[in-house]
Amino acid sequence: MKHTDSVEIQQFYARHMHLLDGGAAEAWARTFTPDATFAAPSMTEPVRGREDIAAGARAAVGRRAADAEVHRHCVTMTTAQETGDGIEAVSYVQILATRRHGAPRLLLSCVMRDRLVRQDGELLVAQRRISRDDRPHG
Repeated sequence: MKHTDSVEIQQFYARHMHLLDGGAAEAWARTFTPDATFAAPSMTEPVRGREDIAAGARAAVGRRAADAEVHRHCVTMTTAQETGDGIEAVSYVQILATRRHGAPRLLLSCVMRDRLVRQDGELLVAQRRISRDDRPHG
């Protein structure tokens, strides 16, 4: 992976998480391909498609607003490797949560495994798999 590619991937994740944490659910969902999949331990089945990913993000934004809580997704230690069908990116993600007038706390520590693809010159998430550090893997 070239240095410029690494910087582009870091910038992608910075914009991606700023959108989510800022409550821009629709814009965040547009950083996924139209047929993307999103799988996390809290889901019984993976979410399929940009529209359903956007609906999930809108619901999460609403819950945070109702709880008067701010979330910050901190993406770190990203490794990226080109494959035949995109870029496999693996990152550690810590989610910090802060209630109004409260102290920040670590809400979750996760590993995020993405397959990134380039469409119309832009990086997009085609597949995301999340595993939580506090739950068994497998």
